[in-house]
Amino acid sequence: MKLLQAKLAKYDEPQKAKALGIYPYFRAISSEQDTEVIMNGKKVLMFGSNCYSGLVNDKRVHEAAIEAIRKYGTGCAGSPFLNGTLDIHKELEQKLAAYEGKEDAMIYSTGFEVNLGVVSTVTGRDDYILWDEQDHASIIEGRRLSFSNSLKYKHNDMASLETQLKKCDPDRVKLIVTDGVFSMEGDVCKLPDIVDLAHKYKASIMVDEAHGIGVFGEGGRGVCDHFGLKDEVDIIMGTFSKSFASLGGFVATDKIITNYLRHHSRSYIFTASITPASTAAVSKALDIMIAEPERQEHLWEITKFALEGFREMGCEIGHTETPIIPLFIRDNNKTFAITRDLLNEGIFVNPVVSPAVAPNDTLIRFSLMATHTKAQVETALEKIHKVFRSYGLVK
Repeated sequence: MKLLQAKLAKYDEPQKAKALGIYPYFRAISSEQDTEVIMNGKKVLMFGSNCYSGLVNDKRVHEAAIEAIRKYGTGCAGSPFLNGTLDIHKELEQKLAAYEGKEDAMIYSTGFEVNLGVVSTVTGRDDYILWDEQDHASIIEGRRLSFSNSLKYKHNDMASLETQLKKCDPDRVKLIVTDGVFSMEGDVCKLPDIVDLAHKYKASIMVDEAHGIGVFGEGGRGVCDHFGLKDEVDIIMGTFSKSFASLGGFVATDKIITNYLRHHSRSYIFTASITPASTAAVSKALDIMIAEPERQEHLWEITKFALEGFREMGCEIGHTETPIIPLFIRDNNKTFAITRDLLNEGIFVNPVVSPAVAPNDTLIRFSLMATHTKAQVETALEKIHKVFRSYGLVK
């Protein structure tokens, strides 16, 4: 065995979980993504999706994607920097900029690439990136690639953020980067306080709205809109793989920043453009979110219903304020086993274990879509109570 394979062969955690019959990843779905999916020939209620808008199986979105393929083909065969820019890309960028109230927007091939390409690029060697310790992995990878000074602050702890801001040279650029909604535990950033500190220390702000769009704000515009602070946030990032029911991502900001990013952001310049089908699907989903506010209203109704149900059950759900509901288990193998048992009961949820979270913070991630019915949520609560009780987690 070569040295590379010998080194990597020491990693055997998946094999251990498979031997115990509790390996929970790469579970194949043989139907459309919806509130109900087909797995191994059986119907399963889906509570593991990030499509909060529920538009991933909307026929209007499907038709828009199909029509785009008929006109433009299946791919762009190049980066947006060269031959990969279509007129529908430019049209969508204009719609997204208007949607988020910014001068301009740029489309990337994935949401991960947005954070990777923006965070690693906009600040320089003597500047500062200040980031929440629970920011998404794509933000962390972006700051690792940056030559800037990296300062981590405790999760949603404004005293910790101010302590780090005090360490910065007042004459250098300071960029505070935070998730709007934190994707694992469902809590929301303290944006008004962050804005106050940014004013005090002359810092700039970037907010990742991946899990806020479709949930918060008018027309699902996100946390920045919800707080009425879009004008105070310099860079708004979003992804298309969640409420926009597609694949890709965007950044909305001013033209000075997009001009720089278009000519320096490597994950934009050196990656093929988002496909025509994905582009058209996003555009149609955006139109529907704006035109149908009742979709977002229903999402909040069932979110409140589910939160009340879990609290009455005695589940530990942390500080969530969103359709992302963490059910803390605090044990890796038990989290895997409960995920398996729930799937056997017809409930699909996602396990979140170390290193994604600390070993004593492992959890089941239960997430809702606007297309879930109250009856489906009631069924999930019943099945979760049954399984959790068998593990002594609830009465």
